[in-house]
Amino acid sequence: QVQLVESGGGLVQAGGSLRLSCAASGNIFMMNSMGWYRQALGKQRELVAAIASGGITNYADSVKGRFTMSRDNAKRTVYLQMNSLKPEDTAVYYCNARAWNGFDSWGQGTQVSVSS
Repeated sequence: QVQLVESGGGLVQAGGSLRLSCAASGNIFMMNSMGWYRQALGKQRELVAAIASGGITNYADSVKGRFTMSRDNAKRTVYLQMNSLKPEDTAVYYCNARAWNGFDSWGQGTQVSVSS
């Protein structure tokens, strides 16, 4: 199992930026991919960005050009740089690690609030 700890959420005005971090520990060799998901109040959790073991990164259409996911293998940490934030980006953001067998590990979530 993998343990994930997120940090970096907060309150920001529209147009501002935030960077989320997710530090992984445990059986990280079992991870096939890592991703960021978000869940707004009353809505389903949705994929924001994901990076596979080969380094290919995919983004939701709603964040393309504004968000960038990156990773630092030495620090076992992934990041989500969020620029040009919009009120509709307000949500709890969760870090995810998916193992080769499909098992998902989740962080505790971090709140991102964007005011208009």
